[in-house]
Amino acid sequence: MSRIFGLLLLSPLGAWAAEPLATATAAAPSTPGSMAGQLTQLVLGLLLVLGIIFVLAWLLRRVQQVGPGAKGRQVIELIGSRALGPRDRLVLVQVGNEQILLGLTPGTITPLHVLKEPVQVPSGEQATPEFAQRLMEFLGKDKK
Repeated sequence: MSRIFGLLLLSPLGAWAAEPLATATAAAPSTPGSMAGQLTQLVLGLLLVLGIIFVLAWLLRRVQQVGPGAKGRQVIELIGSRALGPRDRLVLVQVGNEQILLGLTPGTITPLHVLKEPVQVPSGEQATPEFAQRLMEFLGKDKK
């Protein structure tokens, strides 16, 4: 028995069995390092993509401010709006020197009337939405 055990110890099989163990222990310390490197590369790539998105959004805002109508008034202005139902409304818009009354429904926008005389809206007084006005009345802070 001891002779067989001695032959096994001296045989090349013992050396082959030790090699994978040596390479596994040598590769094990580098695995966490490569995982950390991959994680760092992933985070830096994500930050780069997010940075590009923010820069493009900033540039888009800057370009829109420089475009036509940015210095003065807009070409189309919303003068007033009135809800007729949960999904229907009347909207008064000004295009150049004309004021147009539009009917808005979920599927269509219909011009109802072109006003001969423009409606003058006082510039100092802002139109209060109906809900906000009723809420202020309820709270006792009516501005009327």
